[in-house]
Amino acid sequence: MLCREILNRIKAEFLEMPGLRLTLDQVTRFCGVERSVCKAVLDALVDAKVLCLKSDGRYVRLTEGRYQPPQSAMTHSHERIAS
Repeated sequence: MLCREILNRIKAEFLEMPGLRLTLDQVTRFCGVERSVCKAVLDALVDAKVLCLKSDGRYVRLTEGRYQPPQSAMTHSHERIAS
C-alpha cells in the first residue's frame, strides 16, 4: 500500500468517526503497515491540521463538528429526496 493510500484511509476513518482516539500502535495494527510509515502518515495529518496528538499519546480529529460529504454527494442525495 502506498503512503498516499494509507494517508487517505486514516484521514477518512478519523473524519467518519469524530470521536476516534487511537495510539500510534493501534493505527499501525489497524492499517497493517510498518510503524515508521504509520508515524510519518500521522505526522503529516497533524501538520495538515486534520489530527492532533494528545498528551495521552492518542491521535484525535482536530476539527469539531460533523463530517461533510463532498458537495457532489450532497447534491445527488438532495436530488433523490426532491424526486
